[in-house]
Amino acid sequence: MLGISPVIVFLMLYVVVSAYVGDFYKMPFSVALLCASAWGVAISKGKLVERIEVYSKAAAHSNIIYMIWIFILAGAFASLAREIGAVEATVELTLRLLPSSMVVPGMFVAACFISLAVGTSVGTVVALTPLAVEIAEVSGGSPAFMVAVVLGGAFFGDNLSFISDTTIAATRSQGCDMADKFKANIWLALPAAVVTLAVYMVENVITPVAPVHPGATPSPWLVVPYLIVIVTAIARLNVTLVLTGGTVAALIIGLAQGHGVLELCGFMGGGIESMGGLIVITLMSAGMLGLVKACGGIEWLLQVMTARVSGKRGGQACIALLVSLVNLCTANNTVAIITVGSLSREIARRFGISPRKSASLLDTCSCIVQCLIPYGAQTLLACSLAGLSPAAPFRYLYYPWALAAGVIVSIIVTRSRK
Repeated sequence: MLGISPVIVFLMLYVVVSAYVGDFYKMPFSVALLCASAWGVAISKGKLVERIEVYSKAAAHSNIIYMIWIFILAGAFASLAREIGAVEATVELTLRLLPSSMVVPGMFVAACFISLAVGTSVGTVVALTPLAVEIAEVSGGSPAFMVAVVLGGAFFGDNLSFISDTTIAATRSQGCDMADKFKANIWLALPAAVVTLAVYMVENVITPVAPVHPGATPSPWLVVPYLIVIVTAIARLNVTLVLTGGTVAALIIGLAQGHGVLELCGFMGGGIESMGGLIVITLMSAGMLGLVKACGGIEWLLQVMTARVSGKRGGQACIALLVSLVNLCTANNTVAIITVGSLSREIARRFGISPRKSASLLDTCSCIVQCLIPYGAQTLLACSLAGLSPAAPFRYLYYPWALAAGVIVSIIVTRSRK
């Protein structure tokens, strides 16, 4: 249990302290991670330099560095698009096309569609978060609420898409076809999305988005950078190419507006620098979780979870809880699926759980946790783009809770036959 204690220290410092004082802005996220990381180094075995090396190697993993590249490109694009007026123009045209009662539901549906098409929640967050935040500010809504709308829709597609890395990891580890896993998932994800959409529509009626009185019609050319981002994302291009294409388009438009090259570079530089805090948090999270793994925290968790399992319902509950807790420790749903994949397959075989059901549970439950934790890459990126605390959207995350309820019901009503 000592191996998993850095995660407990982090949760105690950040979640418990913040909840106690009633303000999630009081306890800096980075300070909680720093204390948890220091504790992880302290309890690790070996010389001090060796412990720090374990921490550093985990922080410098190729997946983490790749994620940081995405953050840098996202910061440059978001800042440049905002400064040349692309964000305001896109929001203005959106509000002209959509009635106020459909802005929030429309944003959720758009996030669901894009994430389903591109197979990545990160790409969806990059494409829609700046627009969602600007819509909230223009219409007098809550930026945290709009960020939560985007996050919910982003994980809907991440969970269902055939090209999502979580889908690939889940189906390969359980030995089932993607189509079979999709059929199992859709019965969980679609009802949760419909319930969430209904809640958003009701909320829009109770607390309608304030009508916006448009001024002059913005130039359609200003929408081009975001159209490029969305279209290339749907075309399944790599997210770095998606962001690069949008940035190049924004640069061309900026030059056409009369901005100087150095001025545009300054806009991009400001956006990149604004990602500094997010990059630090990402590195520290990865390092801390690397220490947890090195200290045997993941192995201990696996042993405890599988010690007393009986029956088909128990087997399904064990798989769901197992991948959820590992995701809580790794903050990466794909890694969590890969970590517990072989063990989950053995549990499924032992208790007569079909491969498509075990794959569905792995993918769905890891997506639920990844959406809810404030230190997941998607939430960190969205909140950084929106200038919010990572905990700010939590109270508005309706979709993952609806999905979790669906998972629980599906386990309870499990029949004894395969």
